[in-house]
Amino acid sequence: MQLSVTFRHMEPSDALKEYAREKIGRVEKYLDAAVEANVVLSVEKFRHTADVTILSNGLKINGQEQTEDMYSSIDMVVDKIERQVKRYRQKIKNKKSGKRVKAKEVRIDIISSEEEDADGAPRVVRASQIFAKPMDMDEAVMQMDLSKDSFLVFTNAATEKINVLYRRDDGHYGLIEPMSE
Repeated sequence: MQLSVTFRHMEPSDALKEYAREKIGRVEKYLDAAVEANVVLSVEKFRHTADVTILSNGLKINGQEQTEDMYSSIDMVVDKIERQVKRYRQKIKNKKSGKRVKAKEVRIDIISSEEEDADGAPRVVRASQIFAKPMDMDEAVMQMDLSKDSFLVFTNAATEKINVLYRRDDGHYGLIEPMSE
């Protein structure tokens, strides 16, 4: 596991760093792939805040807790993250779909309206290729809850088609799915 601990508005402490490493290690046993964890410990007046972000195989888990003691903040945020990971693993385990859906490669083009080609058509400013991971709708919504991204491209496990889940301005989610022929 790759762990980085950042201290804000407080003196760095090897004891706190080692304590965070030990506690985050508890979560690692639930994750399959290599893990990257970022821990930010900060103090504002009497509030001790522990903010943890864990990245593992496309899964992003965030947690933040505030208490009057840094050690208890770390304990509480690790408990919160551990519950999130267990819930995620249980959902994966409970999938009733027996068939396997492969991830599909998707190309995303970002077109600028300000810049145009010589023939007057908008041109592609940036193109990205991603793998649309197969998942059901509940898992896609959970991934959106765990991340701060505005959209998620995934392969719907039920229909085996590419879908886009996006966060609306009113806080709800929207789904874009292709029409059946």
